[in-house]
Amino acid sequence: MSTPETASHPVKPGEAGFPILPPEDRWDPASAAGLSALEALAYRSNLLGADRSVANWGGGNTSVKVREPDFRGVDTRALYVKGSGSDLATIRADQFTALRLDDVGLLAIREAMADDELVRFYEHAALRPGQPRASIETPLHSMLDFTDIDHTHPDAIITLCAAPEGRDLARRVWGERAIWIPYERPGFALGKRIASAVKERPGTVCVLLAKHGLVTWGADSEAAYKATIQTIGQAAVALAERAGRRRSFALGAPAGARLEPVMAALPALRGAVSARRPMVLHLDADGHSRSFASRPDVAALAQVGPACPDHLVHTKPWPMVIPAAAVRAGTDSLAAAFRDGVAAYEERYRGYWTRNASSTDPEHDPAPRIVLIPDVGIVATGPDSTGASLAAALYQRAIAVLSVADLLGGFDPLTEAETYAIEYWPLELYKLSRVPRSGALAGRVAIVTGAASGIGRAIARRLAACGAHVVIGDRNAEGADQVAAEIVAAHGPGRGHAVRMDVTDEASVASGFAEAVLRYGGMDVVVSNAGISSSAPIESTTSADWNRQHAVLATGYFLVAREAFRVLRRQARGGSVVFVASKNALVAGKNAAAYSAAKAAEIHLARCLAEEGGEAGIRVNTVNPDAVLRDSGIWDTAWRDDRAKTYGIDPSELEAFYRERTTLKVNVEPEDVAEAVLFFASDRSAKSTGNILNVDGGVAAAYPR
Repeated sequence: MSTPETASHPVKPGEAGFPILPPEDRWDPASAAGLSALEALAYRSNLLGADRSVANWGGGNTSVKVREPDFRGVDTRALYVKGSGSDLATIRADQFTALRLDDVGLLAIREAMADDELVRFYEHAALRPGQPRASIETPLHSMLDFTDIDHTHPDAIITLCAAPEGRDLARRVWGERAIWIPYERPGFALGKRIASAVKERPGTVCVLLAKHGLVTWGADSEAAYKATIQTIGQAAVALAERAGRRRSFALGAPAGARLEPVMAALPALRGAVSARRPMVLHLDADGHSRSFASRPDVAALAQVGPACPDHLVHTKPWPMVIPAAAVRAGTDSLAAAFRDGVAAYEERYRGYWTRNASSTDPEHDPAPRIVLIPDVGIVATGPDSTGASLAAALYQRAIAVLSVADLLGGFDPLTEAETYAIEYWPLELYKLSRVPRSGALAGRVAIVTGAASGIGRAIARRLAACGAHVVIGDRNAEGADQVAAEIVAAHGPGRGHAVRMDVTDEASVASGFAEAVLRYGGMDVVVSNAGISSSAPIESTTSADWNRQHAVLATGYFLVAREAFRVLRRQARGGSVVFVASKNALVAGKNAAAYSAAKAAEIHLARCLAEEGGEAGIRVNTVNPDAVLRDSGIWDTAWRDDRAKTYGIDPSELEAFYRERTTLKVNVEPEDVAEAVLFFASDRSAKSTGNILNVDGGVAAAYPR
């Protein structure tokens, strides 16, 4: 850890760039007017959660005590407290848990109570059925005799409570009006301890929980909110004044020049952390993250322990730090450092687990959740984009806390035993159990070309519905953006991402894949679907027509496959490449020689690549649709009229014509092709490669043989 130096200029409270600032007072009397006590609790909670330096995602808890009729119409004293697993920034009034105060008040006479017993007690004390489980820290809300109570984990308070001189600094700021409670894991005993301390000291305005957070209160929602914001602000000002006497804070590192080799090496990191389940990466290269990761003392500073217990289940006890020399040596060196670093991290984590685990504790995934890369910033990992982004956001809070605490002379973290007790605490893990189960492609990343419409759009939607993060590649940038937006709206932030990609342009393909890697860290599924068509007798087919067909359908598929293999080999986790070809690849297409020949080239390219990719676990298969007319960009062109002319029918009769020529007497829809692609993309076909799956309703001439 670095030694404090003389400041080049004093840091002033609220100075831009200083990582811990007084929070903004967001209370709006007009918005709060006329709200019930419960509605005001939700409003206050949303304001607190809107500032992540005040309340982490999912962290903190709030409450209000009211009188209201129960289901019998009997006037009842009730405690409304945040439900476990909800987030203050978004919590609604119906997500608070209502408990009978007369029942929970009986806890004050108990000397001790185990966690599982407390959970059952609250279930019996529920005011109404079907509520969320009460917050882990409900005891402090029920035992403190105040109407409205806030418990938060603000950066300023955590820093103050973890700094060596924190207790002295608190005394200077609040005197005897603040109570300092030594660290204790949340629960019944801590709630009772807080309540007893406050009762013994009238005039107390707040409780400071060492290595943990803040408890404040008020006579109503506005008073509680003001008390919380003002207390945090006082701590932030005190920290800035004290830190400013020691050393100025770096306002951020310049934009890194190392992003290109890091981007190329990210698949190696993703592969290494995905040994047990596919993980998604999130790169955070903003100024503060880059500055912190580039500190010469970062390896020591970042390893001291978690900045807040609330972070642990998302960030793990410590990050993985990449040596600066590996970053500056280039892509291959960095890829090796990623793999070696993950292996060393997992060994260290297993030692930590072995030393602390009880006989019933299953080991968590030992791979790192935070990776610090000098000159670049932070890479966070998670089971999906939301989880990775959350880990990165939480570590931003850790950066602020660790940076300022270092200026104050150090950081007093949780001990290893205290850390483990939080990370493996069943009540904390319960929050994660409330996350909805994902589908067959959970945590996987797919890129689909030609995905702005038709078959490609149907494929993208289907893969996303099964849990994949989908990159929409298309020359039609506006259409790609629309499909990505649809997927995000249906499945959540980060689940869809659009890239402009022209498969005939080598640089465009490489750029599209690089953007996908930068967004998610790598990929698992590549669907080559971009297509065009033309129909003409051979005598009327121009060389331009021939070359255009082959540029998209043959060369384009080659360029996409080449980039896919480059990423998948570096990722070293196998993968699935799916070509969307055509029945015409197997059956002679009258007046469609250019199209049919190019499609036949796709099939044989897929066979060749299946052989090349096998040793690396890369599967390559082909889906052969036929006559997918609905929602198709191809069939909305002259191709429809030309094919109808070839068969001697009116264009309006094409669907019936194609249906009647099939064995099953059906038309093929985009969603039918998407189901076949899903089969090859998922583990359902884990032992299939070099295969062709026709989706044509049964065209006898196309039966593979």
